[in-house]
Amino acid sequence: MHITLRQLEIFVEVVKSGSTTQASSVLALSQSAVSAALADLEKQLNAALFDRVGKRLVVNENGRLLYPKALSLLERTMEVEQLFQQQDGALRIAASTTIGNYMLPEMIANYRQDFQSTPLELIVANSREVIQLVSDFRADLGLIEGQCHSPELISRPWVSDELVVFAAAGHALTQKLVTVDDLISAPWILRESGSGTRDVLEYSLMSHLPGARPIMELGNSEAIKHAVRHGIGISCLSHRVVAEQLESGALVELKIPFAPLERRLYLIYHRQKHISASLLRFLSYCRVVPQILTEIQRSA
Repeated sequence: MHITLRQLEIFVEVVKSGSTTQASSVLALSQSAVSAALADLEKQLNAALFDRVGKRLVVNENGRLLYPKALSLLERTMEVEQLFQQQDGALRIAASTTIGNYMLPEMIANYRQDFQSTPLELIVANSREVIQLVSDFRADLGLIEGQCHSPELISRPWVSDELVVFAAAGHALTQKLVTVDDLISAPWILRESGSGTRDVLEYSLMSHLPGARPIMELGNSEAIKHAVRHGIGISCLSHRVVAEQLESGALVELKIPFAPLERRLYLIYHRQKHISASLLRFLSYCRVVPQILTEIQRSA
């Protein structure tokens, strides 16, 4: 068997683009050369990697099995090439909204001061979408606000995060000792389903407030802060998100009759993902505790 890296590169690009025509354009090859390379690869493996549906190629179970391994080989080959060049491997980081908007910018800024030439793409989405991006190998690393139960991903604890319930300055609940009944009857404004913050709240807060219902669901924290500030309702977000408004007095934290609301943030990556030197280096700027960083290095 003589599988070439070029064949694997062509296979990966066809999976990504979904057609030999698009892959040939990206790779600057003729469509016939792409088709011939795929045919030779399937012949050597003695297995079809795609189902032919009309003129379309749909990756099948064999192709899905090969895809992460081919990606890993190509990434390792790139690392070998870069050992002898003053270049850094590109990184694709996916982060849930709170992390991507309020935590990562400072970490990325510190990283970029030392590694200005490293291409880095940050995708900000809700936790459910981040998990999907990592599962599809469209992101090298995911940082999310809740636990991930996907068997194909590795999830490791990252840092803790404090959640606070808050209202607009002058709201009636800021003038009294807040009770459970107050919280049940209050109009809540929450993040949308699928966000890490919403999942945590459903488990740690709303489960203690039978009958409490959100009057509004919004897709980002900034919209929630503005809605609360205008007196539409109360909400609960990461302290990091509302710190400036709490300090200025525009928003007021409500002391709730429960234990402090804390959650663990997690980093996730695919079990079959090759952990590159560039990715390990980036993680060292992300406050990953030494024990977790060592565990990741061992799996690389």
